Amino acid sequence: MQIQDLPYSDPGVPDARSGPRFLWWLGRNQLGGQFKALAWGLVHFVAVSALPFCVGFAVQAVVDRSGTRLALTGGLLLLCGAAIAVGDTFLHRAAVTNWITAAARVQQLLARKATRLGSALTRRVAAGEVVAVSTGDVEKIGWFVEAVSRFTAAALTVVVVGVGLLFYQPALGWVVAAGLPLVALAVLPLLPRATRRADLQRAKAGRATELASDTVAGLRVLRGIGGEDLFLDRYRRASQEVRRAAVRSARMWSLIAAIQVLVPGLLLIAVVWHGVHLARQGRVTVGELVTVYSSVMILNYPLQHFTEIAMAYSFSRPSAQRAARVLSLDRATDTGGSRVDATPHGDVYDPDTGLLAPAGRLTAVVCGDPDAAGRLAERLGGHPAEAGPSVLLGGVPLDELPLRTARTAVLVQDKDPVLLSGSLRELLDVPASGAVRAADALAAAQCADVLEALVQGSLDVTDPLDARITERGRSLSGGQRQRLALARSLITDPEVLVLDEPTSAVDSHTEARIAEGVREVRSGRTTVLFTSSPLLLDRADRVVLVHEGEVEAVGTHRELLAAEPRYRAVVTRETAGDADFRSTGVEASARDGGLGTHGQRETAPRGGALEEIEESA
Repeated sequence: MQIQDLPYSDPGVPDARSGPRFLWWLGRNQLGGQFKALAWGLVHFVAVSALPFCVGFAVQAVVDRSGTRLALTGGLLLLCGAAIAVGDTFLHRAAVTNWITAAARVQQLLARKATRLGSALTRRVAAGEVVAVSTGDVEKIGWFVEAVSRFTAAALTVVVVGVGLLFYQPALGWVVAAGLPLVALAVLPLLPRATRRADLQRAKAGRATELASDTVAGLRVLRGIGGEDLFLDRYRRASQEVRRAAVRSARMWSLIAAIQVLVPGLLLIAVVWHGVHLARQGRVTVGELVTVYSSVMILNYPLQHFTEIAMAYSFSRPSAQRAARVLSLDRATDTGGSRVDATPHGDVYDPDTGLLAPAGRLTAVVCGDPDAAGRLAERLGGHPAEAGPSVLLGGVPLDELPLRTARTAVLVQDKDPVLLSGSLRELLDVPASGAVRAADALAAAQCADVLEALVQGSLDVTDPLDARITERGRSLSGGQRQRLALARSLITDPEVLVLDEPTSAVDSHTEARIAEGVREVRSGRTTVLFTSSPLLLDRADRVVLVHEGEVEAVGTHRELLAAEPRYRAVVTRETAGDADFRSTGVEASARDGGLGTHGQRETAPRGGALEEIEESA
């Protein structure tokens, strides 16, 4: 795999049982690149390690006054120099390729998992952790994957040089052979503590990232309640904890680096001392002493990769653990979508709650608990947070549909929709049936004032579709974001559209017009609307009251308002005292004239929206 061939057509199925297993899986899936980097690494390191032998031969040739051997040594030096240059160039190329391809594979796996889980992902993993994994963690994972081949080449070179010195000059070679394992393993006792400190630093950094992400996402609300200073202090404390953990980790790694300098230095001193002693006895030549001394000096270069691989593993292991935790998640119910291919048509039915949304009609669902409404909306879209029976579309379980087909058939608009940065034209450029034009969708969602505001806020823009939208639409109000998101959903024109509180931040007059616009655009299509707004409920073909996870009542808005106290309490925000007052008024009315709840206006206090409905009726 080359960089120009990215992305992968199929990134594979990862081994997400643990962080080390995931790293091993990544390495196994890049064996071609690993062997290529290993081969070029051996060329580079062996050529570098051969320089001392060439220098020793040259010194001895000068001592022996041999011009032929000196010329031959010069040729070997040129050959080693060329091998060093070529090996280093292609080693760097192969290593960077391994790093980028490994990081790209992880990013593709994370993106595929996010699209598969949908909105259930952030319910099971913090959004800040997902961001940390998909940004900083993939780089550390890629670093370790590419460092393995370089470390292997360095380790093999150390072994080759050690064995070569034993044959070249046994009297000095045994000193080097005995000292090299000590040099390579001297830092091993410190690695567990360094790894723990690195893990602690990464964990604190992850928590600080999550806190920063959550603070930025809720900055508008925090400013509204005057809580930005409080959260800033929290982030400041979290960042200071990260700094202290980083300093403690750096101290340990600096100690390891110092030992990596000290121990080879002691080995070098031992080799020189013993070599001088042997030279004075005439047991080694000057050229042999220079060769062994230079070899020990040069070996510091490949030995540095022992420290690097330890650091790479220490930093990549917690990153791989987080990535594996995300990749190990799966849909609560999933049969693989292997039995049905065509998009079904018909009623939407949830066996878990008993909710039925007839095909081609606008069904409103009222839940007293907003969180329960959100979970039910996710179930209808095929994103259940918990295991249970699958939602049926036209009698076909959504879990038996291919994921792409299920997503095309049912679209769920969350109560807090996200607007990506870019132009409005790009925002509305979504997969669609083509039956709903952008102008019609924007008109149905009552976006005229939003378009005007976008044009006024942009320079040299006359067409509202060319106006820029900032990240997550932060420059827009909550109601403006909701209306643009609704227009985007209407353009998509899915078989089933599930809207979760799409007008909670919109004023009542605009809300009434949106209700009529949605009815017109979605005519003949199945629409499920989660809301407690009387204006929307009054325009629904069918209203369903869901209480404690089960359907409790079905009818029109006016029927349920008159007959269901629990429905009335949710829709009109009625309190227990209001209900007692209403009951007393109804009984008195029945005694006076028998009108009951159908013959007089409600005596309990209600919002202006409900009064507008009654007056219009």
